[in-house]
Parts: sequence; C-alpha cells; structure tokens
Amino acid sequence: MTLLTRRAALAAAAALPAATLIPATVARADAHASGPAQPKARGAALGDMTVTALLAGTATREGNMQETFGMNVDAETFAAASRDAFIPTDAAQFFFTPTVVQSGENVILFDTGLNAAGITGALEQAGIAAGDVTHVVLTHMHGDHIGGLMNEGAPTFANAAYITGQAEFDHWSGTDNEGFANNVAPLAENMTFLGDGDEVAPGITAMAMFGHTPGHMGYMLSSGDESLQITADMTNHYVWSLAHPDWEVRFDMDKEAAAATRRSVLSMVASDRIPMLGYHMPFPAMGYVEAAGDGFRWVPESYQLML
Repeated sequence: MTLLTRRAALAAAAALPAATLIPATVARADAHASGPAQPKARGAALGDMTVTALLAGTATREGNMQETFGMNVDAETFAAASRDAFIPTDAAQFFFTPTVVQSGENVILFDTGLNAAGITGALEQAGIAAGDVTHVVLTHMHGDHIGGLMNEGAPTFANAAYITGQAEFDHWSGTDNEGFANNVAPLAENMTFLGDGDEVAPGITAMAMFGHTPGHMGYMLSSGDESLQITADMTNHYVWSLAHPDWEVRFDMDKEAAAATRRSVLSMVASDRIPMLGYHMPFPAMGYVEAAGDGFRWVPESYQLML
C-alpha cells in the first residue's frame, strides 16, 4: 500500500478546485499545486463583449490561515466555518486571475499578475499577443497585480495605454515601495487617471471599492442588458472573506473600510443577480453570490456564461 503524506494530500486537495472547474475546451496543466502552474484562459460572452479570465499563477500556502483571513475571530469559529466548507485551516490555494475584455477594437487587460511570463502565457492561450493589448487597467498596486507590467526593464504591453485610479496612484507614489518604483513609475507618463463613476471605454465603468488599498477600484461591465462585476481584491477568499465579510484580512490596509466595502458590493451583486469575477476566487474566478445568513455564499459559474 502507498501511504500519502499530509503535505502530499494537502497539495492534491488544493489542486482540485482548479482542475474540476476548468471546461474540457480549456487546456489543462499538470496538477502540481505547489509548483508553477501552466497558464489557463476561460472565455465568457457578455453581450457584444468577450470576457476572459486568465489564470496567470496559482500557489499553495501552508500555515495558520486564521492569521491571514480571520484576524478578529476566535480559532473555534474559524475552524467551524472552514470545516463546514470542507477546507483545511492550515493551507490554502491562492489564485491570481487577471481579466481581459475584448470590445470592438479594444483589448483591455485588468491587472497583470505576478510576472510577465505568467500573464503573457495566459493571454497567448486566449489567442491574444501582448502587442494586441490596447489598454492596461490597474485595479490597485499590490505586487501580484503590477508584477507583469515590465519585462526585463521594458514595458510588457508596448502598445497599450495605462489607466488607474487617481487615489491609488497618489498613495503609492508617496511611498518608497519597490514594486511601484520598478513597475508603475516607468509608465507614469503614459497613464490616465480616473475616479468613481468614470468610464474606461463604453460600457466599462470604474467603481470605488476602497479599503483593501486606499484607491482600490472595481469595474462594472455592461453590454446590452447584460452586466458583470470585476471585483479584483474586494474579497480575497470565497469562504473566509466572502461568506464572512466582516472577518479581518491581513492584506487589507483599512480593515474597517474593506469590510464595509465587501458588505456593500456583495449585497449589490447578490440582490441584482450580477455575475462577478474576483481576482482570487477559485479559477475560473467567475460566479454568482447569494445572501446566506449574516453573510454570503459563492456559487461558481458552470456554463451560464460559456461562449
């Protein structure tokens, strides 16, 4: 008999969400959850737009997850919620999922992942070259969203215009953050800044979702009578911060504001039955939200948005 170690069992279990949610039409990666994942792409139709989730990276993290996702609740409460969701408390699978929207002649990329290789590989699987991207929109400036902006000192998306929130840019430009200095600052002269309610392009509207960072933005996509909400890092985990929006998350810079934003946005997408695409949701990162008790429940998209 072959005995499975706990580490191997965790890695195998953590790989399942990505493997089980990818349609047969999407190329699969080898199931090595703890190593570099092969890029994946999952397209969806939204009126006249094509919205594609891009799995630019995934990684297993081990440790006490309560210290990251449940800072203001006791261990028993955190363990009970995890057990009810069939997930461990000492490991998590992290997904990094930028989005590309094709609308008319525009090819608009939202966030760039951890590095240039990850995002360009995912785009290639979607049939898009880096030179095809017309706009790069940064929801915020944490390293896993800006890491793919530069490639060996040169812009990865040489033909693109760059767009980000004014409040977000102003905050990071006033720091000595290395990621900002290396990846964002070199592109500053080519950046356009926007605020809550401004349009990136027809049918693509910025929405303030402050808290995770000082100027964190989501984007509402609308085409015809169909809509989809890009939420970026408004919520970082489908159980620990979506089902329990008041739980404090270590990554949130203003924890009180982030919790208020989660309640507001999740209530909106749930009541309006709008599909949501979240950067850290299990790939393909698209789904629906329904109210459940004092929180919400994540309902993964199955085939409703398939091309």
